[in-house]
Amino acid sequence: MPDSRTPLPLPLRRLGLLFLLYFVQGLPFGFQGATLPVYLREAGVSLTAISLAGAVALPWTAKVLWAPVVDRFYWPAVGRRRSWILPLQLALAATCALAGFAEPDGSLIPLLTLALFMNLFAATMDVAVDGLAVDTLEPPHLGYGNIAQVVGYKLGMITAGGILLAVSDAITWTGMFAIMTALVSLGAIAMLFFTETETEAGGRTSAAPATFGKIMAILAIALRAPSARWLLLFIATYKLGETVADVLFRPFLVDVGFSKEQIGLWVGTYGMVASIIGSFTGGIIASQVGILTAVGITAVLRVVPIFGEWWLTWSAPSAEAVISVTMAEHFFGGALTTAMFAFMMSQVDRRIGATHFTVFATIEVLGKMAAGALSGLIADATSYPFAYGLATLLSAAYLALLIPITRIAGDRSNSTPPAPSAPS
Repeated sequence: MPDSRTPLPLPLRRLGLLFLLYFVQGLPFGFQGATLPVYLREAGVSLTAISLAGAVALPWTAKVLWAPVVDRFYWPAVGRRRSWILPLQLALAATCALAGFAEPDGSLIPLLTLALFMNLFAATMDVAVDGLAVDTLEPPHLGYGNIAQVVGYKLGMITAGGILLAVSDAITWTGMFAIMTALVSLGAIAMLFFTETETEAGGRTSAAPATFGKIMAILAIALRAPSARWLLLFIATYKLGETVADVLFRPFLVDVGFSKEQIGLWVGTYGMVASIIGSFTGGIIASQVGILTAVGITAVLRVVPIFGEWWLTWSAPSAEAVISVTMAEHFFGGALTTAMFAFMMSQVDRRIGATHFTVFATIEVLGKMAAGALSGLIADATSYPFAYGLATLLSAAYLALLIPITRIAGDRSNSTPPAPSAPS
């Protein structure tokens, strides 16, 4: 019998596939969040309509409602997760191809409808891909798996919301969607040749519970456990202070006199590069020293740059100070995100891995949404220094939650996550 202390080989093929799948999922969100508003404004669409058009991203929040369907139904001959991922990729590719013929200045309603379906297919695929990661990644590899998740998704967003937008005049609207269609098709081809039960990645994919009632019963037991309240609070609040700081930072830089070009370069480019590097670092730390330990380390270090942003609000900041604080905040924020997602993945019940992780991810998003919505109200009612002082306090206070979480969950990076019970 193998020595349990022997390091498991890194499943590079599986991690590469996950990276590609998460990259594909980031394309629709990057398009609707960054590229679409620019085109709509150029077509003369009102700011109110542009803001309302953001509703096409609703499937990313609502996906928890149909996650049990993804867990319950599949074709055994195809694979529990592959049964969903492959057809959704084909549907997403077809939708991208159709969107190339629906330009904003003449086909606004069809375009928004197609953007809604793009997000619906990508969000639903995300449920299945998360389930695939939970099913097949060994506990010591969750940190690396979440590098694939976070970095892949971010690069997909950058591709559709930054790179393609930057060259859109040269390649045309149709050419932009032709590239997106090709990228999605590449993911479908990779999935076509993927065998879900291959042993090189663990091959632990389990059968779905027999009924929806069983899925909901397993979930209810997990969410009613004594530790669940602390766990959900831990997930919902880890980005509160950081989100308050991030939402206000660009407006603050405008108000102190920096240009759009400077803000775009420093925050949008330097910050994103630092975030991606941080995401890599957070995953490596989680895989080397333990997931919960990584969350603690990165959460502690994140307080420093948020305090630095608070310090910037008390005086006229220099360009060097803004760049330094921005890159540090994005680096540690990215590192914490990867570590936290690995922690969330380590806490799910594999029998309902897609549903359980989607619940955690939805709680995480709702926490950030609440903080983002309130940040402007707080700053308007008080001041930037007050709002950033609150952001620093929230980030520091969050560290206290590590005490009960360490007690009830422990560091599971090198132990076995909840194992499936007998088939039901």
